[in-house]
Amino acid sequence: MSDSTLQIFRETRAYLKGHFRLTSGLHSSEYLQSALVLQHPDLAERLGRALAESMPKGQAPKVQIVVSPALGGLIIGHEVARAMGARFLFTERDAEGKMTLRRGFFLTPGETAVVVEDVVTTGGSTREVIELLRAAGVQVVAVGSIIDRSGGRVDLGVPRVALATLDAVAWTPEECPLCKQGLPVEKPGSRAAA
Repeated sequence: MSDSTLQIFRETRAYLKGHFRLTSGLHSSEYLQSALVLQHPDLAERLGRALAESMPKGQAPKVQIVVSPALGGLIIGHEVARAMGARFLFTERDAEGKMTLRRGFFLTPGETAVVVEDVVTTGGSTREVIELLRAAGVQVVAVGSIIDRSGGRVDLGVPRVALATLDAVAWTPEECPLCKQGLPVEKPGSRAAA
């Protein structure tokens, strides 16, 4: 589904070009604004079903919960959970910036889970969700995302799937050639820039 996934991002104007500060703090000339895709329920359902079908099969136990970090993973995580017949939870950052479960969500030791994100760049938020789940005794059997912009390089210690993989260049602010050119930086994502 790689080409068709990227085509969906292009058609919905969700594949942006410019100078962006990513959630990870890195800078890039490419940005994937998933909200512009996921605002369309039919596309969200189709991508969620495709991502659920891409998850590893075989020896893995039935997935009981799908967990996503807020905010970007909410809609796609919910659609994957629907397609898998699983419960859906999401994590949020507390006042100290630590990933946590709130709103009465609970985990039961021994449950099996997949973690779902919209876009993975460094895997930082996904890694935090995996650690939270494991600390609660939950078995994380896979990770999925609509887009992997790391070129497949991010290792999260569990099987990982993406509907499309990009090798998008990202730089630290100090190394960013766009900053050196004096181009203004945008922060279009869900988390405020530090």
